[in-house]
Amino acid sequence: MAAAVGGRLVGDDVPIDGAGIDSRSATAGQLFVPIVAARDGHEFVGAAAAGGAAAYLSSEGSIPDVTLPAITVTDTAAALADLGGAARDRLPDRVVGVTGSVGKTSTKDLLAGVLATTYRTTASEKSFNNELGLPLTLANAPDDTEAVVVEMGARGIGHIDLLCGIARPTVGIITRVEGVHLELFGDIESVARAKGELVEALPVDGLAVLNADHALVAAMADRTDAGVLTFGLTPSADIHASDIVIDDQLRASFRLHSPWGETDIRLGARGEHQVPNALAAVAAAGWLGVPVDEMAGGLLGAALSGLRMELVTTPSGVTVLNDAYNANPTSMAAALQSLAALDARRRVAVLGTMAELGADSAEQHAAIALRARDLGIDVIAVAEPDYGDAVRHVADVDAAVAVLADLQAGDAVLVKGSRVAALERVAAALDR
Repeated sequence: MAAAVGGRLVGDDVPIDGAGIDSRSATAGQLFVPIVAARDGHEFVGAAAAGGAAAYLSSEGSIPDVTLPAITVTDTAAALADLGGAARDRLPDRVVGVTGSVGKTSTKDLLAGVLATTYRTTASEKSFNNELGLPLTLANAPDDTEAVVVEMGARGIGHIDLLCGIARPTVGIITRVEGVHLELFGDIESVARAKGELVEALPVDGLAVLNADHALVAAMADRTDAGVLTFGLTPSADIHASDIVIDDQLRASFRLHSPWGETDIRLGARGEHQVPNALAAVAAAGWLGVPVDEMAGGLLGAALSGLRMELVTTPSGVTVLNDAYNANPTSMAAALQSLAALDARRRVAVLGTMAELGADSAEQHAAIALRARDLGIDVIAVAEPDYGDAVRHVADVDAAVAVLADLQAGDAVLVKGSRVAALERVAAALDR
């Protein structure tokens, strides 16, 4: 391992089982990687040792007073990337990268469920999609892994290219390109340029899976030497759906059409917007050899990451749709549409900020408020004045919960905002 990361072993030579960057979740035999950021991760080496870590990486000159073996490196984050690359060398060439402005985590989860019907599959946890999370996914893949799905996020031009250099994907999925993170990218064309780095990195014998319903994504076919399969709701897409029906639990059923055959699909994931995500998963899985008759079970049983379209009924009979993990105008509109589809006496949306929208942030928030009004949804805006005068404003989570005290059986509530809003606390308070 020291050789793989260009480091020097200090102490005994010991076997290592996986890697981690959070001392609170350290496990027996793990390599602890202290990241130097707002706090210096070297402060937590002792805690990682107490949790069972067998060794750790250390920036030169930062050896803590612990007895664990260490690998000294110039930069621990860069060494983690090298470790991920070394782990990739041990994996088969069924590595799928998933990116896009929205839908990438759900698509990753759905694809992992489908691949698991045929292959021993490893996938990114939650949204571990950056230069830390991606190499951790590779490093922690069990020795018998046969397929890997890695989510790839981007906060600028070149980020996806960096991740591809570590993971070397053979299949790339682009879900959608939307005007999100414009505060970082500037314009939607730059978002498309960044996301398209995934298809540019694919080998000639690989596959690009592109959304036929979005012009900026479909155009990426010209940016790759790999094969291309398209998915979408349009019947001209290689993989498409027909006869879509949404049940009273917001789960979609549809007829799947693909190059490998047709079958009926029922999703466990909620929301009509999950249908294109499922089609993308089918495209990658089918090309990798998953039989079409296995896909229905994989999609139905796929486990989605938390705080995404979770539907519960509280002890008082209120329906709560918890989609609090993140928010942008596209996902917010889809969540409002799902709320409107619920059979309810009254519908209320508790909405937090949509972060990093750039110069038109106020306009985008106001548009969401108008969409909610048109759907007959009452909005409670939490610490975000840009939703405008047509909604009720509160200062914080506690105030939002207080306003919701008059909810009655048969009412339905959506909770959604960007991660910084942490509105899952509203959902938790309602479910007591």
